[in-house]
Amino acid sequence: MTERLSVVFRLDEEEQIRVVGRVAWTLLQLIEAGQAGCTPIERPAPRWSDYVFQLRALGVHIETISEKHVGPFPGNHGRYVLRSNVELLSKNGASA
Repeated sequence: MTERLSVVFRLDEEEQIRVVGRVAWTLLQLIEAGQAGCTPIERPAPRWSDYVFQLRALGVHIETISEKHVGPFPGNHGRYVLRSNVELLSKNGASA
């Protein structure tokens, strides 16, 4: 069995914070995306908004930018951009 993804990070010299599973995955995706940010369309996963909500509750500043999209189901989607300075301290376990 694969070990669950776990990430330990720090915000602005504060105490260490540990997140696991998809919340950890989401933080890594936001770090990797940089200032361009990312969307659930580009990096599919269920419940993106919930993972972002959980990170925000921990004090991580994530901006949501509304973007229009076209196609058979036109509408809007959110682009999430990490605005906090996150110091990644460790990453363990699965990568997905």
